[in-house]
Amino acid sequence: MRPMGDVLAGIHATWEFESDAVVIRFERGIRTPKLFQALGERRVPHEALASVTLTPGKRGTVVLHAEPRRGADPLMEAAAGQLHEGSDPYRLVLPAERETLAEYYRDELRERLVGGPGDESAGGFLVAAQQGPQSFKAYDGTASFDGASEVSFRWFWTGASSEKWKAGDQTFSVRDIGGVEWRSPDVFDGYLRLLPRSGEPRSAQADRDPAAVVFGLGYGSVHKSLPFAAAVLAATRGAGRTAPSPVDALPEARDPAGIAERIRQLGELHRSGLVTDDEFATKKAELLAEL
Repeated sequence: MRPMGDVLAGIHATWEFESDAVVIRFERGIRTPKLFQALGERRVPHEALASVTLTPGKRGTVVLHAEPRRGADPLMEAAAGQLHEGSDPYRLVLPAERETLAEYYRDELRERLVGGPGDESAGGFLVAAQQGPQSFKAYDGTASFDGASEVSFRWFWTGASSEKWKAGDQTFSVRDIGGVEWRSPDVFDGYLRLLPRSGEPRSAQADRDPAAVVFGLGYGSVHKSLPFAAAVLAATRGAGRTAPSPVDALPEARDPAGIAERIRQLGELHRSGLVTDDEFATKKAELLAEL
């Protein structure tokens, strides 16, 4: 099948059709939804898509809509069906006179798709989440993610509940987070909650849960809190990989002085609790045997 390599410009976005993916570039401007502006650009592999449709839109437009597979996109998984139609990043709104061209690309994409809407994506997320550190202000605190390993909540004295003040500011290792629950700020009781990997039950009320920040009154807007939730969710999927042992991370020894330095570092790791008694004894014996 020949590569596509063409561009289809619509309202608020442009789709570039590559041989194995669709690159969605969102426009900037006061009329472009803020979520689209925050996303900027997204590369969606064909294997991440379940279906493509073309339907009549409003006021002389047509809508080319690509539906992602369940589990393929962390943004859509975090959204859990709560996005308004106009904020769906997989909808390309076009003037009606481009319907024939849109039909051509719809058919071309359909030929490249496999599976159906209910299929799970193999091997984890196929669409990348927003990269780098992120933060946003909720009603009761500031949520921050370093982009890799930690999520922090810092409470506001004007909004945080007594339960959260009692618990104090919170820092969560991504390794301990099993999932993210996002409830849109467009509803009355919106929030972002971190779910423990251990599966322990959380407080039913987000305003009392130190693992959650609540939205409302202009805080926790969709274009800030949803990409944040997606980035954390994507990070949790890679957190189960086994990290190298601190012992294995020690530099190699080539001479007695190097061995002595490794033993010293091994002792520091043992005292800090990063190496168990058995690991310390075993590795120290191995090092001494090299002398």
